[in-house]
Amino acid sequence: MAAITKTPSNTWKAIIRKRGWPTTIKTFRTKRDAEDWARGTEDEMVRGVYINRAGAEKLLLEKALDRYLAEVSASKRESTAYAESHKAKALKKKFGAYSLAAITPDLVAEYRDERLAAGKSASTVRLELSLLSHLFTIAIKEWRVGLFYNPVANIRKPAPAKGRDRRLSADEEKALFKACDKHSNPMLGWIARIALYTGMRAGEINLSETKNGSPRTVPLTKKAENIFRMALSNPVRPFDTDLIFFGEPGRDKVRRPYEFRPAWHRTLKDAGIKGLRFHDLRHEAVSRLVEAGLGDQEVAAISGHKSMQMLKRYTHLRAEDLVARLDQVMG
Repeated sequence: MAAITKTPSNTWKAIIRKRGWPTTIKTFRTKRDAEDWARGTEDEMVRGVYINRAGAEKLLLEKALDRYLAEVSASKRESTAYAESHKAKALKKKFGAYSLAAITPDLVAEYRDERLAAGKSASTVRLELSLLSHLFTIAIKEWRVGLFYNPVANIRKPAPAKGRDRRLSADEEKALFKACDKHSNPMLGWIARIALYTGMRAGEINLSETKNGSPRTVPLTKKAENIFRMALSNPVRPFDTDLIFFGEPGRDKVRRPYEFRPAWHRTLKDAGIKGLRFHDLRHEAVSRLVEAGLGDQEVAAISGHKSMQMLKRYTHLRAEDLVARLDQVMG
């Protein structure tokens, strides 16, 4: 039986000493709470399912996220670490004052529904939930905070968005590059052309890193090669960087890649182009490779896709092109 004693501060302390288990102590405001806890804890010990939840009850999610960002996110790519720090803000706003033990599947489902109702995309909410889920996984497996389960694993995730099929028309391409070339910084037009001519992702344009973290060789067309030559011969290119498309030094005196997206969005508006994302240029490039008759393996070697299933998401062929191919084949 547990020992229930009154403390000098008028609280009640429950002490459980059971053979085969470490001494367990917890303090309560009332004797009834202490007795109920002791009874339930002893029952769990008898059944062999007891977990010391003291760590999970003391650790607030805000502090847990800070630790996660410092220990886990910091070991990832800089762009990923930055994105996770941004997602953490929304999670802290909802759960920051909760202990890890107090976060239930119902609360997580409530967060999911609130974010979707606020207009956040299914993809955004899925990524936020993924971060929260991995935090619980790390807390359970590595920090040993004493949790029964991961509450995020027991809720329905928002359905993934339908793959985009936005294509760039010939007229839009002309208007886009014309608007880019009017911008004061020529790197904007060079980056946009490289994306369309090679199918490279925005984060790969400087060839410093890829989405999956594996280095890859990108074959260059003559057009792409000429763009890179112009960029390398840029008369204002500084000598203190290996970046092809460079930005100004930050407060830490370190140069990072040119942040082109603000100018990109203004350029789209000036060109009168709606519904086009920068990543759609990669989509367009891959689709054009397929339309040119290259096989899946050849396209994957160029684009860097490791999954044929993922590759198919980008190869939305124009119906008129398929008709023309059919006429050639079938006569």
